[in-house]
Amino acid sequence: MTPAEINLVQSSFAKVTPIADAAARLFYERLFEIAPELKPLFHGDMAEQGRKLMMTLGVVVNGLSDLKAILPAAKALAVRHIRYGVRAADYKPVGEALIWTLEKGLGADFDGEVKKAWLAAYGVLSTAMIAEAYGQQAAA
Repeated sequence: MTPAEINLVQSSFAKVTPIADAAARLFYERLFEIAPELKPLFHGDMAEQGRKLMMTLGVVVNGLSDLKAILPAAKALAVRHIRYGVRAADYKPVGEALIWTLEKGLGADFDGEVKKAWLAAYGVLSTAMIAEAYGQQAAA
């Protein structure tokens, strides 16, 4: 990722933080709409799950300028997700739901450049996570 892309992701995420609960709710609603088969993977309080999602996203977004520092934690998270039944293919609808949520939450502030930056960030992270959890071939 370029420094400009990192800046766009970080500055746009700062605008999501005040609406974090609503954004998390939108994210899960969209995810379960486009990938209903993923809903059984989630147990318990979805509001709490949403808070964990937004907290994790915040850590990742804030650490984008030092990927070497955040990739080990992201990779460990991917390996843990295997126990919950997450498959490599599940990263695609998660990314789609994330981008959709950002479009809805940020409105006009989510322009083409911001979208491209988020796609790059998600691509880097999801590729590393998939490779760690399922092997390089799955990440290709």
